[in-house]
Amino acid sequence: MSSTLHDDEFGDIVIKRSAKARSITMRLTPNGQLCVNTPRHAPLFLIRHSIATHRQALRQLLHQHAAHVYQDGETIGKHHSIAIIRTQMVDQPTVRIARQKLLVSLPPAHTIDEPAVQCAIRQEVATILRREAKAYLPQRLHELAARTNSTYQRIRFSHASTRWGSCSSTGTISLNIALMKLPNELIDYVLIHELCHTHHMNHSSAFWGLVERHDPHYRSHRQRLKHETPMI
Repeated sequence: MSSTLHDDEFGDIVIKRSAKARSITMRLTPNGQLCVNTPRHAPLFLIRHSIATHRQALRQLLHQHAAHVYQDGETIGKHHSIAIIRTQMVDQPTVRIARQKLLVSLPPAHTIDEPAVQCAIRQEVATILRREAKAYLPQRLHELAARTNSTYQRIRFSHASTRWGSCSSTGTISLNIALMKLPNELIDYVLIHELCHTHHMNHSSAFWGLVERHDPHYRSHRQRLKHETPMI
């Protein structure tokens, strides 16, 4: 069950009530919408209090999302790039994928930084990253699993707003399609991190020791990852 709550700073916030939810959690959807997941009967004052408590963290999330504006020539994933086509043959901007190009057709009166154009680009960027993730990540995870003597049940692809990956207690490894934005060594760090969770479902010293065994530079990789965002 969904509704909206207006906040003077953040505007309309989507409230999703669920019988399965045990606590109030907040996230950004891939299109930048602030969403609050709550237990079904959580009172409104408690939701407002939770938003107020986490206001600074939410500001940072929104800033990260809003900071990036796609531009002509920008690389997308590993194999694609954006190309602007100036044309009078269309009345409205169009965005499409053609081989290894993300083609943005712009009539004379339009620019690439318009919100509607950026939204359309972001949707196709997600398509590109998902295709690249499905082509690359399963094989690489398989290789690293053999190297780390790890086993997992299956891979699931996601587009979470704040997490690069996760590992469930049942052996499902979820990988964010936005991993394809990262350098290969950071992708490997995330995959090794999740594979090590198949041995230790925590962040104990034993867990980090195992990570270090398979990625001796994990501290550097972990620090670099803090400067990246899975937002598209």
